[in-house]
Amino acid sequence: MSAGIILTKPRVPRTGTSDFTELAAIVRRSGLLRRRYGYYWTKLAAVPVVLAGAILAFIWIGDTWWQLFTAAGFAVLFTQIAMLGHDAAHRQIFVSGKWNDWVSLILGDLLVGMSYGWWRHKHTRHHANPNKVGTDPDIDLPVIAFTPEQARAPRSRAARWLVAHQGVFFFPILLLEGVSLHASGVRRVASREKLDRRWVEIGFLSIRLAGFGTLVFLVLSPGIAAVFLVVQLGLFGVYMGMVFAPNHKGMPIVPGDAKLDFLTRQVLMSRNVRGTRALDVMMGGLNYQIEHHLFPSMPRPHLRRVAPIVREYCQRHGVTYTVTGLWQSYAIVVRYINRVGLGERDPFACPLVQQRAAI
Repeated sequence: MSAGIILTKPRVPRTGTSDFTELAAIVRRSGLLRRRYGYYWTKLAAVPVVLAGAILAFIWIGDTWWQLFTAAGFAVLFTQIAMLGHDAAHRQIFVSGKWNDWVSLILGDLLVGMSYGWWRHKHTRHHANPNKVGTDPDIDLPVIAFTPEQARAPRSRAARWLVAHQGVFFFPILLLEGVSLHASGVRRVASREKLDRRWVEIGFLSIRLAGFGTLVFLVLSPGIAAVFLVVQLGLFGVYMGMVFAPNHKGMPIVPGDAKLDFLTRQVLMSRNVRGTRALDVMMGGLNYQIEHHLFPSMPRPHLRRVAPIVREYCQRHGVTYTVTGLWQSYAIVVRYINRVGLGERDPFACPLVQQRAAI
C-alpha cells in the first residue's frame, strides 16, 4: 500500500447525506454515543496524582544525568495528558460545553503548556475539511510539502534541497514539534485575534512554562537542566507527531473546489491503524481516525467497538475504508512525502486507485 492521490474529480460513488444519516442512526441505537463518566473521571483523578508523583520523583532523584530518563517519562506523560485534553475539546467527556472547555484549558494550558484556543481554531478547520488544499491547516506546513504545487513553490536553494529529501528528514523534524506547539500557542494568546478566555490562557501558560522551567533549573545544574529540557521537548514532539502522522498523511488530497459529501470526505481522507488495546492507549484512540472524524464527540473507549460497524457499512456503500499496521503507516507517510519532494507531478498510488483499477 502506498501514498495518497490528488482527487481532481470524485472517483468513488457519490454518497448522499442520507447515507451518513443512516449510519448515525445505527450508531446511536447501539448506545456508543453515550458518555463514559466513570472512565473519564478515573483518568481526570489520576492525572494530578501521576503528575505530582513524577515531580516528586524528579526532585528526589536530584542533579544527575539519570534525569534524562525522567525527561522521557515527562514527554510521555505530557502527551497522554494532551490526548485527554483532546477528548475534552471534542466534547467527549461531559455534556456541558463549559465543563469540557475548562477541562481542556486546565489540561492543555496549565499542565502541558499548549494553548487550547489556538489548538481548537486549527483543529476545527482540519476536521471540517481533512486533506483539502487551502483549507486544512495540517497540510499547509512551512517545512513539509504535501502537494506537488507546494514542492514547486519558490524557495531558497537550501530549502529546495530539504524539500527534495523531506522523506528522510520527516521524523527528525518532529524533534522540533514540541517547541513549535508551545510557541504557536504563545503567539496566538499574544496576538490581537479573537480568543475566548485570553487572560485565563495567558495565566495558565505563564504558570506552566515558567514554573516547569524554573523547577528544572532549581533541581538540576545548568548543563543538565538544558539537556533535560531538550530531551523532554524533543521526545514530546516526536511522540505527538507519531500519533498524528498516520491519520491522514498519504491519503487522498482534495482540491479546494471539490465538493464531497460528509461520509466520503471523512472516510476517504482518513486511515485507521490496527493494533491491540495497548496501541489504543499509546495513540489515545486516534488509531480509529475514521470513526473519530465521523463521530468526534464519541468517547474514546467506544471507538474500538464502533469500528466494525462503520467498516461494514462503508463496504456495503462502496466507500473505501483504509486500515494499515502502525509501521506500515509510517512507511506510507515517508514514501509519500519523499515522492512529493522529488517533484513528481502525479506520483501517488493508494488503496482507492488500486481498487478502482481492479474493477
